[in-house]
Amino acid sequence: MAENRAFYITTPIYYVNDVPHIGHAYTTIAADAMARYKRMCGYDVMFATGTDEHGQKIQQAASSRGLSPQKLVDSVVVNFKKLWERLFITNTDFIRTTEERHIRVVQWIFSRLLEKGDIYLGSYEGWYCVPCETYFTESQAAEGMKCPDCGRPLEKMTEESYFFRMSGYQEPLLDYYEKNPDAIMPKTRYNEVLSFIRSGLRDQSISRTTVKWGVPVPGDEKHVIYVWFDALINYLTACGFPGDDAKVGKFWPTVNHIMAKDIIRFHCIVWPAMLLALGVNPPKRVFSHGWWTVEGDKMSKSKGNVVDPFEMADLYGVDAFRYFLLREIPFGSDGDFSEAALVQRINSDLANDLGNLLNRTLQMVKNFTEGRIPEPGELQDHDKSLRDLAEKTLEEYKEAMDVYAFDEALKSAWTLIRRGNKYIDETMPWKLGREKNIERLGTVLYTLQEVLRLSALLVAPVMPETALRIWGQLGIEGDPSKRLFDEYAWGDRAPGTPTGEKEVLFPRIDLKEWEAEKAQRDARKGLQPDPGEHEEEITIDDFRKIELRVAKITSVEAVPKADKLYKIHLDLGYERRTIVSGIREAYTPEDLEGMRIIVICNLKPATIRGVQSKGMLLAAETPDGEGLALLTVDRDIPLGARVR
Repeated sequence: MAENRAFYITTPIYYVNDVPHIGHAYTTIAADAMARYKRMCGYDVMFATGTDEHGQKIQQAASSRGLSPQKLVDSVVVNFKKLWERLFITNTDFIRTTEERHIRVVQWIFSRLLEKGDIYLGSYEGWYCVPCETYFTESQAAEGMKCPDCGRPLEKMTEESYFFRMSGYQEPLLDYYEKNPDAIMPKTRYNEVLSFIRSGLRDQSISRTTVKWGVPVPGDEKHVIYVWFDALINYLTACGFPGDDAKVGKFWPTVNHIMAKDIIRFHCIVWPAMLLALGVNPPKRVFSHGWWTVEGDKMSKSKGNVVDPFEMADLYGVDAFRYFLLREIPFGSDGDFSEAALVQRINSDLANDLGNLLNRTLQMVKNFTEGRIPEPGELQDHDKSLRDLAEKTLEEYKEAMDVYAFDEALKSAWTLIRRGNKYIDETMPWKLGREKNIERLGTVLYTLQEVLRLSALLVAPVMPETALRIWGQLGIEGDPSKRLFDEYAWGDRAPGTPTGEKEVLFPRIDLKEWEAEKAQRDARKGLQPDPGEHEEEITIDDFRKIELRVAKITSVEAVPKADKLYKIHLDLGYERRTIVSGIREAYTPEDLEGMRIIVICNLKPATIRGVQSKGMLLAAETPDGEGLALLTVDRDIPLGARVR
């Protein structure tokens, strides 16, 4: 029987109650890297992502904004589509649960399971979390009868409900997982899921009468199908179920779901039980990754530390952002996001290692072989060692990628890249050129371009634009992402081929300039809290620690090479000092000079663009960041006066 060279990969569909953040980006970039890798392995890939658009939270959010739920989700879903385009995501389907094609499938499946007796009408009483739209038993609730997931208070509710008879699938699920131990990864999640199943499965409430925004229960439209039951079915809808037997037969046996660990029970227990009830095989694999903190803290809008993927892509480049997320931590573990760590990766891995290897090689090809790939001579031990490492690297890379070990795959690629740089130091091609040792020089330079050619293939799933740029600078036509790994062979590049134009792949980031720029960004973010969010409560003693004083602006200078920064000289009555502030776009120096403002005086000094800033002015800013106003005093009060 011929091998099925198909591969179906999905992200979860993302709930559209908020803007996309780093968690959404991480899952989707990982799925995209795997989809690209599988295509380069010769697979026909289907890659589905999308949005989950029903439920009580959407209904409430729409009502609070004076919109219909459909208008709300139509506006929010645009952000996700724009982000996937920005991050080079190559999904083949984008499914929305409000689409008619999906609603038809949900109702068909509901009716089918109702006919089978796997869905029945009953009454549910339990503790309900409105934000999570989930019931919990008393034993599952956190201390104080709070939601174990979000920590908010649970409400006691009783309502008529349709139930899915999940209890009947406890043993079939255990049997499936015991026979397919790789169906849940990593192993810790597998053990967690089996332990939960063995503790006993209960029938699941799958409809609501208190919610109107959702898929109506066919034949009983006072009920709306529970949002999670509805959402899980998206994977079958995208695969053409029911009806497109050829597509389902080709892709469904290969389906891999990627998601964060907080939704693994739905995907590894509820969802496969639903599939077994339908007579459909459970997913081939569910891989759950960890969560990201930000510089040691949980992400929170009130803390102002939510990582915006659009901003990271704009500041550092899409490929660098993609590389960092998949290289920094093992896929499956929790990780900590730090811009400083991202900058370090750019400077060391991307600029020093990869960029330097490409730049040095192409410069020597230009200097010594007139910008053409040279004719190699007989391989010596150094050359053979590097060739053998390249062939070994490709195998190690594929072994790691096949089990979602993105970090290990990239480590293996970088072992080859760093070895290439060391090879330059060992062989000293510049010396060979001066000595006119043309044959040996040709071998060395040919070997280096082979390392770079393979490196472009290896980074293509994670950094597609970078791979294309390397390919172009080497003078190779086409897109490395469209090539097959099996077609690669060391030494099949034709000598005499001209190389392309040399350019810097990743410019090094000046750390002092970056620190100053980031300090200003952080300060500006601090001026823009979410209108609906509040900081944690403080005591009067906390407030007294902040030394606020009246100061007069005596003069203002633009900080060189910083479009947003002013160097502001202040008179506090008892002393003079200087602060640096990012208000240049809102005020001219003439606007500011002579103004009496409020300044935080006991803020720890910081050096910004070479200027020591001792304090911080205060300003109000509109939510869109377009309007800014400094805090001033409304009468002639002595300089240095305390603000209490």
